[in-house]
Amino acid sequence: MPKVRSNNETPRVILVTGLSGSGKSIALHVLEDAGFYCIDNLPVSLFDALVRDITTHPTATRQLTAIGIDARSPGTELDQLPAMIKRLRDHGVDCEVVFLDAEDHVLIQRFSETRRRHPLTDDEHTLEQAIALERRMLEPLLDLSRLKIDTSRTTLHELREIIRARVADRDRGEMSIMLQSFGFKHGLPRNADFVFDARCLPNPHWHPELRPLTGRDAEVASFLGNDLQVRALLSEISEFLVHWIPCFEREGRSYLTIAIGCTGGQHRSVYLIEELERFLRSQGRDVVRNHRELP
Repeated sequence: MPKVRSNNETPRVILVTGLSGSGKSIALHVLEDAGFYCIDNLPVSLFDALVRDITTHPTATRQLTAIGIDARSPGTELDQLPAMIKRLRDHGVDCEVVFLDAEDHVLIQRFSETRRRHPLTDDEHTLEQAIALERRMLEPLLDLSRLKIDTSRTTLHELREIIRARVADRDRGEMSIMLQSFGFKHGLPRNADFVFDARCLPNPHWHPELRPLTGRDAEVASFLGNDLQVRALLSEISEFLVHWIPCFEREGRSYLTIAIGCTGGQHRSVYLIEELERFLRSQGRDVVRNHRELP
């Protein structure tokens, strides 16, 4: 494969993959609306030829390319894809893998509601078996992915916004930081790089006038912001990130997800994420915020 140009016009190739029913088609639609040349269900055997054409005969219409690949490709072809991606990166192509996932019971529910057929179901494989088989087939791509998105508790609007903000609108070389609040009683985020526990802090839930509010309301923010423990934890998390984010950037990381949890994901974690977003934006960081448990 010929070496591509090293200037700012180097084509950007995004490989969108993941579990069937996790939202890959939605991601491709968002990228298409953002100006990407999109191809869905490209056979892996044609992947190398397409990228070679893009890099050796670049055009304005193919400067941004998104390719959807899933388990409909034969397993023998999927096995070749990691080596192809590595070869592209070694030759300077800005190639990133975005992997969409969801919990099994959520995928089953989605297929039941839409009455669509999973691509791997047949007379010998139930839907549950097809999902398990697909996970095994796509595992090598999960290891290569720079951005993993769990859509189990994500609405269509939220997924569109995540893809737009974190992928389509991200400047080359700039790290995209996702800040997420959550409730431990609803489970840990599956794709967080760092998880901080805020359950040791004073809980507004035990104050009747604050219970129906969230960490975005002024009354809760005043209650938490005036507490020394809350301020200390926020300060230490901020200092930790200021120190370590540049280390991840030097390693070539494009995405970082930071989660803060409390018991229900309504008050303490929401407040801390809101404050942390303000702080990181003041540092010039590209930040996307998500409160998992809020409507």
